[in-house]
Amino acid sequence: MLSYKQVMDYERDGYVIVEGVFTQDEVDRMIDAVENGDRVSRTKHIGQADTSGKNSNLAIWHELGDDIWSAASIAPRVVHPVRMLLREDAAFFHGKVMLKEARTGGAWEWHQDYGYWYNQGFIFPTMISAFVALDEATIENGCLQVLRGSHLLGRIDHGKVGSQVGVEPTRLAQIESMFERVHCQLKPGSVLFFHSNLLHASAANESDRHRRSFIMCYSAVSNPQITKNRTVWRPSCPVGAEGAILA
Repeated sequence: MLSYKQVMDYERDGYVIVEGVFTQDEVDRMIDAVENGDRVSRTKHIGQADTSGKNSNLAIWHELGDDIWSAASIAPRVVHPVRMLLREDAAFFHGKVMLKEARTGGAWEWHQDYGYWYNQGFIFPTMISAFVALDEATIENGCLQVLRGSHLLGRIDHGKVGSQVGVEPTRLAQIESMFERVHCQLKPGSVLFFHSNLLHASAANESDRHRRSFIMCYSAVSNPQITKNRTVWRPSCPVGAEGAILA
C-alpha cells in the first residue's frame, strides 16, 4: 500500500517510485522469460528508429494469460497502488517488455503515453503505467527521464519526430524550460508508476549493460474506449482489490 505522501507526490509530480516491489529472484525469473519465454519471442518486434537511426526492441500484448507477466500484472502489490493512484478500480490495458540492449539500444523521443492512447479511442487520461526495472537503470544505459509535473499540462499534440511519434520539437523546447528534468535511476525490482500525460523520454544505451524493463499499463474501469465504428466499450480485463480478474 502506498503512503499518503506517496499519493500526494504522484498528484504533484505525475510519478512515484516504489523500491523493492519485486524480489531479485522474481526479477531473475522475468529475465529468463525474456530470454527463453514464448510470450516475448512471439510478440517481439523492432521499435521505430530514433533520430540517430538506432532501434530498441519491443514485445507487446493486450491479453492476460498463464505466465509470469500476467501474474505480475494482477499481483496485489501492483494493483493496489494502481487503484490508489487512479482513485478507482483498474482494468489491464496491455503489457510490454522494452529491450534497450547494450551499445545498440536506441532512444525514445519525448512523448506522453496518452498522446498515443488518445488516438486508440480512450476518452479520459485516467490511465497509468507501472514500469519495472529488470536491469539496473542508470543514466549511462538510458534510464527513463521525466519532466516533473508535466502531466498537469494535459494532452499535447504529437507528430513525427524522426521515425517516432513525439512532441513537436519547438513546443517541447518551450515546455522543457518550465519543468525539472528527472533521471529515474532504478534498481532491479523497483517500480515507477507514472501518469499517462507525463512527458517522458530515454536516451540511447551507450553502455556495456542492458537496460531491460517490463511495463504494465492500466486504464480506469470507468474510462470508455471508442472503436472505429463508434461503439463505446469498457476495457475487458478489470482487476480487483486482491489482484483477481473480475471479467
